[in-house]
Amino acid sequence: MYRAITQNIQITVEPEYLADRSRPEDNRYFWAYTIESTNLGDHKVQLTHRHWRITDANGKLDQVRGEGVVGEQPHLEPGETFRYTSGCPLTTPSGIMVGSYRMVDVDGREFDVDIPAFSLDSPHAKRILN
Repeated sequence: MYRAITQNIQITVEPEYLADRSRPEDNRYFWAYTIESTNLGDHKVQLTHRHWRITDANGKLDQVRGEGVVGEQPHLEPGETFRYTSGCPLTTPSGIMVGSYRMVDVDGREFDVDIPAFSLDSPHAKRILN
């Protein structure tokens, strides 16, 4: 599990390689990732936007920006957690994702929350020791 806390918002990520949705012979590898966003603060916030940086094993960077997550812009009361699962395809057997969420508080103040970098590893990835 990967975890980051920014301005009283805790983000945890759990990636999982999905062999049944992958086709290594066609250079198609697929991961699911489950994210929990928990409001550790004292005020209600809303997740309004996402920004992802996805880098494959060849160093190719894709950026994804959009409103909300999985079609929602969830509100988080103090102590509340929002959980969702999404997916990421790559043409290489490994990669890395990192990103941020744009949040807005009850006073209309916008701030960014870090999504920790997490590794997308498949059993087909070459292991390299440094």
